[in-house]
Formats: sequence, C-alpha cells, structure tokens
Amino acid sequence: MTLRFGLIGTGRIGQVHAANIAAADDTELAWIADPFMDGASRVAARFGGTVTADPEELLTSGEVDAVLVASPTPTHIDLIARAVQLGLPVLCEKPIDLDIRRVDALRETVRAADVPVALGFNRRFDPAFASVRARVEAGEIGNLEQLTIISRDPAAPPASYISVSGGIFRDMTIHDFDMARFFLPDIVEVSATGTAAFDAGAREHGDFDTAVVTLRSSSGAIVTIINSRHSAVGYDQRLEAFGARGALSVVNAPTSLVSLSTADAVEAKPPYQDFFLERYAQAYVDELHEFVKLVRGETAASPGFEDGRAALVLADAAQRSATERVAIRVDLRK
Repeated sequence: MTLRFGLIGTGRIGQVHAANIAAADDTELAWIADPFMDGASRVAARFGGTVTADPEELLTSGEVDAVLVASPTPTHIDLIARAVQLGLPVLCEKPIDLDIRRVDALRETVRAADVPVALGFNRRFDPAFASVRARVEAGEIGNLEQLTIISRDPAAPPASYISVSGGIFRDMTIHDFDMARFFLPDIVEVSATGTAAFDAGAREHGDFDTAVVTLRSSSGAIVTIINSRHSAVGYDQRLEAFGARGALSVVNAPTSLVSLSTADAVEAKPPYQDFFLERYAQAYVDELHEFVKLVRGETAASPGFEDGRAALVLADAAQRSATERVAIRVDLRK
C-alpha cells in the first residue's frame, strides 16, 4: 500500500523531503501546506499534491496517512500535538521547540498516544556514521572510550537567522548532541565553552560562533564536540570513535576523487562538499525509508520524541555551562 504524505513547509528542507517522498516507490505526496502559497504551488507542480495555506485543512483532509513537518521551529509543538490528536504519524524536523517547558508539556500526550512520532536527526542515517556505530556496537574496537565529533559550517548564517535560532547549541550543535547519544545515550555531565571570534551577528545577539563541548557518559566515556560557524575548506563533518582495541574514523566527503601532483604540490585535492544537503543527501532518503517502516509497524531505527527532548536538554545544559563556566549534571532518564 502506498503511504500518502502530507508535507507542512516548503522551504529548503521541505523541498528535499518532497523530492524524496515523490521518488520512493511506496510513498506519494498527497497534500502540501504552506502559508506562502507560491512555494507550495511550485512544489506541487514538480511532485504532485493538493495545496493549501492552512495545515489544519491538510491534517483533517482524510487523505493523508502520515505527516512530515518541515515548517519553522515555533510551529512544531502545535503541529505534532494536532497530528497525534488525529492519530497521524509525524516526522518532524529538529528541534521540537526552543523551550524545554513546551516540550515537556507535550511529553505525556505523546507517550500516551499510540502514534509514531519521529524527529529529523538525519545524521543517524548517514551511511558512514551508521557503519561506525554498528561496528562499535559489534565490539570491533573494544569498549568505546572517546568519541570526537567535528562539525563546522561553510559560513555563518545571517544575523536575522541567529536572532531566532535559539543559539548555536540549540540550532547547530543539537545534531551533534543527538549523534553523541546515538553512540552513548547515557550522558550525565555537560561542559561547554564558546566565543564570538569572527561573526558580527553572533556578537550582536549574544551567541557564539565557535564552541567546544565535552560530554561525560555514565560509563566514563568522553565525547568531544568541536563546532565553528565557518570553514574555509568546506563543510567539515568528521567523526572518530576510539576504544581499547583501535579507532574508527569518518573523513570529509570530497567534491572529486581526483588529485593533482606536480613539482609544487603532491596529491593536491579538491575542496570538500560545501553544503549539508549535498553531504547528507542519502541520509535524508534513508531517514524517510526508516520512518515509513515505523508507520507500517515494522522495526525501525527512527529517533523519537524522547531523543528530541534529550538533545534539547543537552543543548540547554551547554548554553548554561558556556555562560556560567560550570559543568552541568544532567539526568536524561527523568
């Protein structure tokens, strides 16, 4: 049976999801909702679907089997709540919200409902990261002792975006917090430091453009997250898992496999991929496939509402740690 999707939000990431839904054999784009009707109409012209400016019309149409929320963060809570109320499985982009109190207010409703809710932490589905995690789980490098995650964007976002983003830890590092928990779910302590080293927008809005976070798990394993809002070499996405018997590493994806050797340079290589949509294209495809399995009641690896909440708890703790310059204890089991 083909799964009929309703897509809410047709910005950059919404368009990626629309293309993936339309390309899959077992899904179709049935409805599209966006108050900016021009964008919604363009997506419908490419991929099909009925267009509306009102998400409620989509949700109550009776013509969707699942909902994908790719709208701005302030809309996520209400849309998840309404989808759950109507019994519609929902895949929502991160974060759930910028305010943990609003997330906790919805928590029991989601727990009590027999409705799948998944969060868009797509990096779990990156083939390289997923392979490392599987090999760690298989014991290939012994007990995991250190996990290092490097994530640097090509360029800082506009100041207008930073003003509503919730800050680097809730906006950017939140993906790395989820990746940390993908390997070590039992984080108990957060230490963070940050500076505004180069970006005027970060300074204007009291944010950081450079940050380092250390997480400690209950096993004693340590996670180090290194972030920057700019990277001259391209989109810097690396990972190393280190254990008693060795290490597993993920390097950056190049734009070409061709290198040049001359009298002036040996093995000169082209830049790394420069955009997250390019670097994680397959991850978004696999994220959708896994969510479809979840909707169909099959065993699936989709991160859920609790994973989204845990990442936000860690982001809040990092913000407090960087501001107050103290280590913050967390209990993600509560």
